[in-house]
Amino acid sequence: MNDTRNPERLHQDFEAVWGNPRGWRALSAVNHSSIGLRFMVTGTLFFLIGGLLAMLLRVQLARPDLPLIDPRTYSQLFTMHGSVMMFLFAVPMVEGLAVYLIPKMLGARDLVFPRLSAFGYWCYLFGGVILVSSLALGLAPAGGWFMYVPLSGDAHSPGVNPDFWLLGITFVEISSVAGGIELVVSILRSRAPGMSLDRMPLFAWYILVTGLMIVFGFPPLILGSILLELERAAGFAFFDVARGGDPLLWQHLFWLFGHPEVYIIFLPAAGIVSTLLPVFARRPAVGYRWLVLAVIGTGFLSFGLWVHHMFTVGIPLLGQAFFSAASMLVAVPTGIQVFAWLATLWTGRPLFNVPMLWLAGFLVIFVAGGLTGVMLALVPFDWQVHDTHFVVAHMHYVLVGGMLFPLVAGLYYWLPHFSGRLPSAQLGRWGFWLTFVGFNATFLVMHWTGLLGMPRRVYTYQAGLGWDLPNLVSSVGSFVMAMGVVMVLLDIGLHFRFGRRAGDNPWRADSLEWATALPPASYNFVSLPACTGRHPLWENPALGRGIAEGRHGLSIVDHGRRETWGSDPLTGQVREIIHLPGNSWLPLYAALVLTLVCLSLLNGAYALAGVAALATLGILLRWSWVNGAHPLAAPDERTQPGDPPLHSRTFDGPGLWGMGTALLANGVLFFSLIFAWFYLWTVAPKWRPPAQSPLPELPLLLDGLLLTAIVLGFHRLVRRLRRGEQRRLEAGLWTLAGLGLLQAAWLARILVAMPLAPAASAHDALIATTLGYLLLHCALAPLFSALQAWRVCLGLVGERAPYEPAVVLQWWDYCLLVFWVSYFALVLFPRGIGA
Repeated sequence: MNDTRNPERLHQDFEAVWGNPRGWRALSAVNHSSIGLRFMVTGTLFFLIGGLLAMLLRVQLARPDLPLIDPRTYSQLFTMHGSVMMFLFAVPMVEGLAVYLIPKMLGARDLVFPRLSAFGYWCYLFGGVILVSSLALGLAPAGGWFMYVPLSGDAHSPGVNPDFWLLGITFVEISSVAGGIELVVSILRSRAPGMSLDRMPLFAWYILVTGLMIVFGFPPLILGSILLELERAAGFAFFDVARGGDPLLWQHLFWLFGHPEVYIIFLPAAGIVSTLLPVFARRPAVGYRWLVLAVIGTGFLSFGLWVHHMFTVGIPLLGQAFFSAASMLVAVPTGIQVFAWLATLWTGRPLFNVPMLWLAGFLVIFVAGGLTGVMLALVPFDWQVHDTHFVVAHMHYVLVGGMLFPLVAGLYYWLPHFSGRLPSAQLGRWGFWLTFVGFNATFLVMHWTGLLGMPRRVYTYQAGLGWDLPNLVSSVGSFVMAMGVVMVLLDIGLHFRFGRRAGDNPWRADSLEWATALPPASYNFVSLPACTGRHPLWENPALGRGIAEGRHGLSIVDHGRRETWGSDPLTGQVREIIHLPGNSWLPLYAALVLTLVCLSLLNGAYALAGVAALATLGILLRWSWVNGAHPLAAPDERTQPGDPPLHSRTFDGPGLWGMGTALLANGVLFFSLIFAWFYLWTVAPKWRPPAQSPLPELPLLLDGLLLTAIVLGFHRLVRRLRRGEQRRLEAGLWTLAGLGLLQAAWLARILVAMPLAPAASAHDALIATTLGYLLLHCALAPLFSALQAWRVCLGLVGERAPYEPAVVLQWWDYCLLVFWVSYFALVLFPRGIGA
């Protein structure tokens, strides 16, 4: 299990298996450190673009009646500023940091789906380029970063401007969901031996909750974007009142995503605070369990707050009271975290270096933003300041103070990881004070202009309203803040050349990422240590040396596999060896073809978009083929005596967890669609269902019974495989694939034969969309089953490598659930209402 060879030779052997290719071939790298750094560098570039747009806005508002920017351009600039900062900087930046750090903190060599991380990055990059390119082309959207309808509908926003937003943001959201799935499964299934849940680093807890929030929070916006694009491009009726829709449906779908996103941005930053404060206070964090419960509580409560963005749109008073109380309640877990941080400082011996300055600035600004948030939770006060600069100021205090300040603190703290060097304390302090003073000068006075009644999103104002001086102060403050950001970036850039060497564990930290070399090797650890407590490096300061000398687990690499431990989700005990895929071009190819889909849709080339979508499916199927027991995925089956089996030889590999988590996200998207159906039935002012339902009940029922029989048959095959019975497995899979194809064809015939008019009625548009969603999933299920049958034929699936059919079974189970929920919603519910 341990290797006693020369450590230098051992590292060379690992580098031969794990190393990234050089030159242009580096684009095929899937290593989590490389992908995480790409996310962060790209996010910084988008941050600079968003900051430049903000500076243009502040110049325009510095004095009354300035003619620098016309109203249309101003609307485009503030739309792109908000969109870039929220979608292209904030979430990808914290996800990139998590992708880089989580395996190192958990004592793992990589995330469990390296190709998924790479695919997520390329989707993020290409989606962001699509969105930002609209500025250069003069086609930027102008409807705000929230794209409210009917303003963003085809009638009020003709042309492709909103389509850039809808397609680009959806592309980026795919990246975010992929990252969330990756992080959740990796945290649960690839921790160091003995790292039970109550020994996990606090940062991992924050990222676990954030990843689950992404899985549950982002699909409603993806659905809303799809529905709005269908309305704009195909004429479907979802948000048009005259055709039975409701524009408030968009607001519900958007804020079902939008308010959890605030905490998706905040929680990783709070995780940085909970990680850094104990190190610089030189004591463990006070209230570990309270912090964990507070994080979980924040994540849970954040999904019950979305309507507090809609207090002024006419929702019922009972709803206003409920969401107002929920908005105030979320301050409780946040307050627990703040008090735990203060107690850690109070009982420790804090060192006030540059990262601690940024943390102190965060505490001041975020607490202030939290207080104004409680004010906005009160409905009467929200009515008074809604859509004023007060809300703008609050949002920036919470998001910039709550995310940017901890992020910069974390970057200063982990800079030795990226470079092996330490930054300049003097430049760092100058950067902090300029940013802190400039930030407060910019946004503190915005509370005052908001209380004076200055609306948000206005491109100019008249003199004599009392807004002149505060706006001038805000504009000057924004330039001071920009100077601080430039100073920070200058410090980070110069330290790569002039910073002094960091040495081992320069901050005397407690977590495992500081047991690697600085900067770390592509495989993180040449041997994987066990974890016996929450602070492994404080408990064993020499742990890093033992790891580098190969004294711990999985220090053999002559089999050519990339390996890390697969652990029990609760106890952290080792259950299997997870073997990981190597460098691959498939993620880049898949993202490129998806980009072609988006560009084709933008240009109305729907036939080309369909061909590109099929090509994407082909690439993804090839991706799934090089997996499990495939020779390219596991070139050698040998394991060391005493080691557990390879994950592909068990019934519980990470793919099972990945499929389950992906289907959770998929299910949220589907249930958001069902929510839209019930919402329009109960709220839409001109909802007019036909007297006779267009759905043929008996054919649909028979189709569902056939699907049920197929799923029961698949369960029987998997149960037999679990017992080690492979006989008739291939024939059974081919049979079920054929029956599945028949069931999907039957469903397609039903859909085509129905007299639906989706362009004339929101009722028919939702039926067509729901059945189209169901048909897509039912059509993919037999394809997946046929591929499994082929793999059985080739010896890649069977008693020796049994778990892949169980992964496909999850897809069949999901199809069955979606079918019967759709049957209840579309067939039984309207009949019951009619009765």
